[in-house]
Amino acid sequence: MSLDGKVAIVTGSGRGLGLAYAQELARRGASVVVNDVDAQTAADAVAAIQAVGGQAVAVVAPVGPTETAKQLVSAAVESFGRLDILVTNAGVLRDTVLWKMSDDDFDTVINVHLRGTFTTVREAVLHMRAAGEGGRIICIGSPTGQRGNFGQTNYAAAKAGIVGMVRTWALELKRAGITANTVVPVAATAMTATVPYFAAAVQAEANGEPVPAFFRHDLGFGTADDVAGLIAFLGSDAAAEVTGQVIGVGGDRIQIWTHPEAALSAYHEGGWSYDALVEAWPTQFAGALQSVGERFPELPEEFKTAAS
Repeated sequence: MSLDGKVAIVTGSGRGLGLAYAQELARRGASVVVNDVDAQTAADAVAAIQAVGGQAVAVVAPVGPTETAKQLVSAAVESFGRLDILVTNAGVLRDTVLWKMSDDDFDTVINVHLRGTFTTVREAVLHMRAAGEGGRIICIGSPTGQRGNFGQTNYAAAKAGIVGMVRTWALELKRAGITANTVVPVAATAMTATVPYFAAAVQAEANGEPVPAFFRHDLGFGTADDVAGLIAFLGSDAAAEVTGQVIGVGGDRIQIWTHPEAALSAYHEGGWSYDALVEAWPTQFAGALQSVGERFPELPEEFKTAAS
């Protein structure tokens, strides 16, 4: 099932994961609006797509402001006549622990990831609903938004917020035939290159070598191209019934994340007083407490040198 005749916007698609998404959508037949803050990077991405027979135009602007969202949708409609798929991928990092995080560190990440997703999706949906032909909203999340991560208060808040918005949009957009899903990629990118644990996999990717099986299979950690297939699938007619989901993808693995559910429900006649909680907590509640942060298996010996 191809994407012939479809038109897609991919924010933050000048390089890395976003470029891989744009290239895969184009390879499957979609015309693509590329977006980046750097004009040359955006132009190079467009040229790469066109060089293999795809169609693409660029919008050079930072994601976040409503004006950029309007530019992106206008570019799709004016260049290709319609809009079917939106992938919100643009992002930045400003990592530091809570007590060292400045207002600007927090606001910058929230503005690009969370507000940028909101403004761009809102503008796309305005057009899709008016056109009456349905559509696909694909928002990029992160394991950090699902589990938390040391030093990423701003990023965790933004990515968790995106998931909350997507679940809401799946409800609001169902009657219009517009699906909304979150993709959680795990891949060798500039954002993961600084994590020592992934060093051997990132180095292999940079050298043009296969990512070792431990990373691909055991961790579900691979290349940007490993993620792109899911993006194209969710943008297609084959995924018309898939909405409101959080789908993890990386290496050889795909995961369907659960929605939050109560791990334990307990009742106490008259309500739970302080004294009742002190008495009951060790036996009734302590065993149901949930873990935080990602959990990785120990690195095999052959990869520890790269991580050190």
